[in-house]
Amino acid sequence: MKNRGPLYVMICYILWGLLPAFWKLLREVDSLYVLCARIVWSLVLMMAILTVRRGFGTVRAVLRNRREWLRLTLGGCCICVNWGVFIWAVNNGHMMDSSLAYYMNPILSILLGTAFFHERLSRLRWLAVGVTFTGLVVAIVRFGQIPWIALVIGGSFAVYGAVKKGVHVDADISMFFETATLAPFALAVIVWMEAHGTGAAGVLHGAQWLLLPLAGVVTTVPLLFFAAGIRRTPMTVSGVLMYINPTLQLLMSVLLFGEKFTATYAILFGFVWSGLALYVLSGLRGSRSQKESASCE
Repeated sequence: MKNRGPLYVMICYILWGLLPAFWKLLREVDSLYVLCARIVWSLVLMMAILTVRRGFGTVRAVLRNRREWLRLTLGGCCICVNWGVFIWAVNNGHMMDSSLAYYMNPILSILLGTAFFHERLSRLRWLAVGVTFTGLVVAIVRFGQIPWIALVIGGSFAVYGAVKKGVHVDADISMFFETATLAPFALAVIVWMEAHGTGAAGVLHGAQWLLLPLAGVVTTVPLLFFAAGIRRTPMTVSGVLMYINPTLQLLMSVLLFGEKFTATYAILFGFVWSGLALYVLSGLRGSRSQKESASCE
């Protein structure tokens, strides 16, 4: 059978890139409430999937492994921050910043790899880091403030990726634990907000209530495509495909939702894209060197 790994990964990144359009449908609901609904309904869907797959044996095994459980709990906290700030950014006119976050993510990830996993960087990758950092400095000077939205979204996802490096379970089990850890708190927040009149009651009407369980679907389905494809997709391919997500976000922010692509954003994105080009070039060189070494053995 033909390798469909890259196709599944590409579908995942397309779905992630289009996801802001879904959150826009819930823009009248408080972003914290939307985040909590996303967590609860994602857990409900993951429980259904694990029931069908008979995966609760693995769940019990993880519960006996305290270190794995703690890693997944930390991962859940990181993805909670990522999801929450992302939803808020999309529904408050900062989709361009969320796009920037995922363009910056590889650079933030290699910095974490250097700091915590003692990974060595090539000169090209150090140059990529330097170019990206220069763009941030220029933006800070021109904006008069740190682009915190992009840094929090990109940074939390980079930390999430670093935490997941030590996780040994499959994506569905990981997703189950990450949402199960957060779900009691999320459910409590939903109840509290509804009791105080700041929830979805009075904001959503009729079929709009279906958007809340759909939040679990749009969260879980891309992850399943990613899990099905990533193991059969070369890193050089998945590394390029990942830029589909922020590119779609950027295009939607400007063409559909009227965010202004100012001169400062043009400069910042220019530096970040230059850094990414160097990063991709470094990856291609590394892949070529590995193939040449293998052929000589």
